[in-house]
Amino acid sequence: MASEKIILYENLRACSYAPFYLAQWAGLFEAEGLEVELRLSPAPPETARGLIEGRADVSFGGPMRVMMHHDAAHARGGTSPLVCFAQVVARDPFVLVGREPNPRFRFEDLVGPRLGVATDVPTPWMLLYDDLDRAGIDPAALTRAPDAPMAENAEALKRGEIDVVQLFEPHAERLVSGGHGHLWHRFSVRGDIAFTSFYTTRRFAAERRGACMALTRAIQAALTRIHETEPEETAALVGPAFFPNLPPEGLARIVAGYREARVWPRGTALPAAAYARLKAALLAGGLIARDVPYGDAVDAALSDPGAAA
Repeated sequence: MASEKIILYENLRACSYAPFYLAQWAGLFEAEGLEVELRLSPAPPETARGLIEGRADVSFGGPMRVMMHHDAAHARGGTSPLVCFAQVVARDPFVLVGREPNPRFRFEDLVGPRLGVATDVPTPWMLLYDDLDRAGIDPAALTRAPDAPMAENAEALKRGEIDVVQLFEPHAERLVSGGHGHLWHRFSVRGDIAFTSFYTTRRFAAERRGACMALTRAIQAALTRIHETEPEETAALVGPAFFPNLPPEGLARIVAGYREARVWPRGTALPAAAYARLKAALLAGGLIARDVPYGDAVDAALSDPGAAA
C-alpha cells in the first residue's frame, strides 16, 4: 500500500517541538501510512499563506496563529479557512533567566530590572502581559530592552546589558549550564493553555481527513513515547538531526525539564478550557480584537486519535 504524502511546515526550530521531530525521526508517521516531508517555513506569515495556497498541507504552530487569522478575516468582512487540531504542546515552554539567582520569584520582581522580551513570536509576550495584568502590575511599568531576537537577548544577558530574559530552549539551557544565568520562572506553571497544535485548512481537513487523523495518531504515539522513555533516549533520537550543536546531555536535561513541567500533554485532545485561556490572554493583550469561538478555530474530532477517520 502506497504511503500518503504530506508536506508539513514548521514555523521555527524549537526543543518544545520534540514530539513532532520524534514522530519524524522514529518512523511514527510512516507507521501510520504517511510520507511526511518536513519543511521549515521561511516566515510565520508564509505558513498560513502556504497552507491556503497549497504550498504546504499542514503546519504545526500555535492556535494563536489560527485565532489571529480568523480575527483579521472577520475585520475584512470575511471568514478564515484555517482550523487547528491535536494539542501537542499543552503549556507555555518559555522561561525567565536572570543574571542573579532569584529562587522566590514573583512577577513584581520584573519591575525595575532590564527585561529582554521574547519577540520572535507574539505569544510569549501576550501571555506574560496577561500574567502581569492578573498580578495587578501595569506591563508599561517594565523596563523593556529594545526588541531583539532571543539569541541576541541571551548574548546581551551574558554581557550584562540585560538583567533578565524571556526565552525558550535551547537558549535557557545554554545560559544556565554555561554559568551565565539562573532560572527564575517557568511559565508552564500557568497550566494548560493550548500552546501548539497542528493546523490546516478546513478543505484539507475534510478532503484528507484520514491523513489528518493519521497525523494525530502518530503524535499520540510520540507523546506516549516521550513520557514513557528516558529523556536521554529522546535526546539521542532527535538531537543529531534537529539540534546538532546542542550537547546530548543538555538536550536530555531540556526534555526532562519539559516532562516534569508537563509542557507535553499525555494525549492530543485540545480542551476548550485551554483554548479559552489562551484566547483570553490574546484579547487582553490586544493581539486579537474579537472572540474567536472554539468551534470556529478547532476541529475537536480530529484531536481524538480514537475517533473514526
